[in-house]
Amino acid sequence: MTELSMQQKREWAKTLYLKENLTQQEIAERVGVSRITVNNWIGKNGWEMLKTSITITREEQLKSLYRQLAELNNAIMARPAGERFPNTAEADTISKLSNAIKKMETEVGLSDIISVFSDLLKWLRASDPTQAKEVTPLLDAFVKSKVS
Repeated sequence: MTELSMQQKREWAKTLYLKENLTQQEIAERVGVSRITVNNWIGKNGWEMLKTSITITREEQLKSLYRQLAELNNAIMARPAGERFPNTAEADTISKLSNAIKKMETEVGLSDIISVFSDLLKWLRASDPTQAKEVTPLLDAFVKSKVS
């Protein structure tokens, strides 16, 4: 497996920081940097503020996009017969909203993968802590393969 760049390590550490309830030392060990480096990244890049501001879920974002699309379509359909088609700006907006919806519904991002792994490890730690320690490096290797 190829070695991760510092940028890739920082992104992985950011995802772990935002999605999992780990100490800075645990993040540092999983990513392969020092605890001081993780601490610097948190401070210099505003991760603490970002962590507290993440309140909207993926489902809420999708609902919002669908509402915007429905509102635009309703406005178009409220026009007189023969004029119920989007203008250039509306067509562009419909396309952008549709693409954003498709992307959110079909793509599994790194944060989603880490979230599932986090839940799996939490469950595994409760039932078999030894096996959790054995599985963690495998899951980390999989995450590394996704950011390489």
